[in-house]
Amino acid sequence: MTAVAETRPQAGAFKKSGFRPDIQGLRAIAVLLVVLYHSGVEWISGGYVGVDVFFVISGFLITTHLLESLERHGRVHFASFYAMRARRILPAALLVAALTVLAAWVWMPPLLMTEVVKGAAAVALYVPNMLFAVQGTNYLAETAPSVFQHYWSLGIEEQFYLFWPAVLALGFWLVRRNERRLLVIVATLTVASFALCVVGMHLSQPWTFFSLPSRAWELGVGALVAFLMRSGPRWLSLPRTGLLAWAGLVLILIVAVSFDASTPFPGYMAALPVVATVFMIVGGAVPGNMNANRILSIGPLQLIGAVSYSLYLVHWPLQVIPQAAVGADSPLPLWVRLLLGAAAFPLAWLLYNYVEGPARSWSLLTQRKPIWSGIVAVATSLTVILLAGGTYLSISRTVLATDRTAAQEAITVYPAGTDYVPANLTPELRGSMSDNPAIYSNGCHRDVSETDASGCRIGANSEAPLVFLFGDSHAASWYPALEQLANDGQIRLDTNTKSSCHSVNVAQMLDGVEYTECHTWRQGVLNRIDVEQPDRVLLANYANEDGPLVGGNQNFPARWQAGLESTIRAISGPNVDILADVPNHGSTPAICLSANLNNANHCATVKSMAFNADLVRADQSAAHVTGAHYLDLTAYFCNESLCPPIIGTTLVYRDGHHLTESFSRQMAQPLLEGLSASRK
Repeated sequence: MTAVAETRPQAGAFKKSGFRPDIQGLRAIAVLLVVLYHSGVEWISGGYVGVDVFFVISGFLITTHLLESLERHGRVHFASFYAMRARRILPAALLVAALTVLAAWVWMPPLLMTEVVKGAAAVALYVPNMLFAVQGTNYLAETAPSVFQHYWSLGIEEQFYLFWPAVLALGFWLVRRNERRLLVIVATLTVASFALCVVGMHLSQPWTFFSLPSRAWELGVGALVAFLMRSGPRWLSLPRTGLLAWAGLVLILIVAVSFDASTPFPGYMAALPVVATVFMIVGGAVPGNMNANRILSIGPLQLIGAVSYSLYLVHWPLQVIPQAAVGADSPLPLWVRLLLGAAAFPLAWLLYNYVEGPARSWSLLTQRKPIWSGIVAVATSLTVILLAGGTYLSISRTVLATDRTAAQEAITVYPAGTDYVPANLTPELRGSMSDNPAIYSNGCHRDVSETDASGCRIGANSEAPLVFLFGDSHAASWYPALEQLANDGQIRLDTNTKSSCHSVNVAQMLDGVEYTECHTWRQGVLNRIDVEQPDRVLLANYANEDGPLVGGNQNFPARWQAGLESTIRAISGPNVDILADVPNHGSTPAICLSANLNNANHCATVKSMAFNADLVRADQSAAHVTGAHYLDLTAYFCNESLCPPIIGTTLVYRDGHHLTESFSRQMAQPLLEGLSASRK
């Protein structure tokens, strides 16, 4: 038998870029995870990591291209690079953005158009991720997401493409064209970004999630893989290295089904899908049959991978706009969401074949100087902004009320509600979200970063009982009613409220990190109560399990009750009232009303669904155990079956679960009667 020498690729065999079917298949897997996740497939609870897969792929491919340019020419052709990126990314993205604005104008409630316009402008200016970071959006838990929210990842990539060529070109010049030294610079930047991502999770989860500095490491890891492939180490050519692709595929699938909205993300947890993608890129480059290329190269995955960008763009509006049209309180059934997800595929095929693909090689631009691609990109972006602005102006002129007026009703129990939006509604729908208590503008309500527990006091009658209001923004919602009582000389009021901070003694999370400012402030208020000894302490809080606790929300009602009892026991001397929480509509009634002017009860909430029964029982049990008084004014908000959004001429809620200033003030007398009854 004649021995046959094993043929191995020499160093540098992986140096040149070229089409890789395995990466195309990897794109397909990534986008399928995202589409299925957004379509409500519960067992793919971590499908959002598909975006992280895309980041690594993008970093790998773009760095490979730039390193080849540096090797061949010693520099980067910036104008040509940006022109190619613009033709590759912007035509499909901006067309979908424009069509999304038009679809939102037709089907979404008018009051949502302000957010649509903001999102469209951010997309056209290439900063959607920064908009959502500023707004503090929680991508994994958002109940009423922006129709442009999926563009955040596109913003990250666009901003990365803006800076990365300059980083590599400058680094290449500084290290005197030594690629290994340039690798050290890239590795250092990647590690720094990863460290920022991990530390940032303890500062602000939204900023960490959406900002380029804290997510650039994922593209940077892809860049490091590009350096690795170009160096051509011997182990990279061994057939068994192809097993990495299988390991990576298995790891991605494990992450996709094990991660969920409660997973701290991105942070160090994002390293798992990133490493899995690295394994697949490295393993897929090895010749032989030991990698996963046969699966990744099958026709359906190749087709989905080819249209993956277009599919990513179109799938999200198909989910969000129909949901907004029927109302956030009526979740679309899974079969409808799956049909919408399926509908994204033919639309993506059309977008790819008639916009995305042709735009890359459009002769009117490819045969001209690169600046013309930039001019067309700017002009198209301005067109989207003008379209969004014009749509908003059209909506802003729409009258959001019927031509009928309503009679002002005295506050009474079991209100029937007004079944239309009256012309004399107070506040008007458009201004309802800013109908806030004065406690926000006079500096008495503490923001999330504040720990000042000094409070604010009003009421000139020195003989009136001193009442401490203690709680979160739901306590602040009762300020107008209590302010009215103080101005009438019925009480003296000392306000102690702080955003997203319960007076209940539980360790809370905020934006993915422990809310230590809340604990400090709460303890400060308790200390002041102990010193000043008011006549009554009124506890009011947002009783909902959506607010995360340190360590997770397991046994939430029991922990809530224990925390409430702890707070009450820390109040020695004053009488304590636990004010029952107001109905939770889940979404802003004014948005629903703007699309249902003649059927306001369509926007009412079923009474049994408006309260968390377990937390109601927890409040009642805590009152019973500690001897506190449970003050329940629910009958003034709900009749036997519904909690109407409009009572008489007054809009009750400024969002899903906060009272308008106008309605809160009308509750002064019922609140006084409730407080008086508790003294008997």
